[in-house]
Amino acid sequence: MRVFRISFLNQGKIYEIYAKRVQQGELYGFVEVHDLLFDESSKLLVDPSTERLKSEFKGVSRTIIPIHAVIRIDEVAKEGQGKIHDIGDKTNVTPFPSPLYSPRTDKDT
Repeated sequence: MRVFRISFLNQGKIYEIYAKRVQQGELYGFVEVHDLLFDESSKLLVDPSTERLKSEFKGVSRTIIPIHAVIRIDEVAKEGQGKIHDIGDKTNVTPFPSPLYSPRTDKDT
């Protein structure tokens, strides 16, 4: 079975998820991630970031990620533990400026 590790930026955090299938999205500029995998090997130790990831993606069989948010996609030998990492000052990941345009506010009119 092929397993992919996908790292992407979402709301100022780095998400690392595992899935069985990754493909170019039907929408231009998006990546489709199918059949998400969550490591169930350790029931004794509970990692809060893993539990938060499980609850956020509960019931999701396919997610669509903007291509500019994707940091890296790797094909790996086996699934690991998905995590959510905070972006700290000591990281080599620099997010693209977001949003690409400034939304209008009421005082702009």
